[in-house]
Amino acid sequence: MLNSQHCELFDIPFFQFSQMKKFCSDEIPLIKAKYKTHWETWKALNLAVSRQLGQPFAPPHIEKWCNGWQVRAHFFAYYKYEFYQNSAAILSVILNRRRLSVSLDWHCYRESRSQINLSQYNQWLDKLDWQRDADFDLWAGAESEYSDFRSVKIWQADELIPSKKSDFWCIGRNVEKADLANINAVNFIANTISELVPFYEACHQ
Repeated sequence: MLNSQHCELFDIPFFQFSQMKKFCSDEIPLIKAKYKTHWETWKALNLAVSRQLGQPFAPPHIEKWCNGWQVRAHFFAYYKYEFYQNSAAILSVILNRRRLSVSLDWHCYRESRSQINLSQYNQWLDKLDWQRDADFDLWAGAESEYSDFRSVKIWQADELIPSKKSDFWCIGRNVEKADLANINAVNFIANTISELVPFYEACHQ
């Protein structure tokens, strides 16, 4: 369902329509058409994941392909339990120009309205088993989504000590764009989310 072309959608010089109108106005209809087509695939993919996950997950939040003044630099969806709808802890799915990423994440934009705080979110680290979870990717929340993420087995425990109150970490799995055609994206996303559930639940204990 996904392949490298879906990542290449985001390899464009401008995302704001005002810039496109100034520098590449003739390309706007094609860019919009491509985005709409690829986003429909993205939406269908996440709805299939949702059906596979079932309860207690709520229907996913699937971000639209544009917000009126610009197209997105990535496609984004997230999953939560029905009873954690007001929590800023999310199971995030991102498709960008580099990769498909599925992770436990802290939704900073929702922090002020969250039923848990950041220190509670970081409780998931207490569930980390350095051997069992060695092949997960782990990265700081402040890192770029395009960074070279390291697997758990490469991290040292003392690196996870926060240096400031806003520090948090994400854990998940990533598939680079060249490998997307070799996976079943629905199964990959659903299985990864299921594997992350113990960490997600730990945030709310």
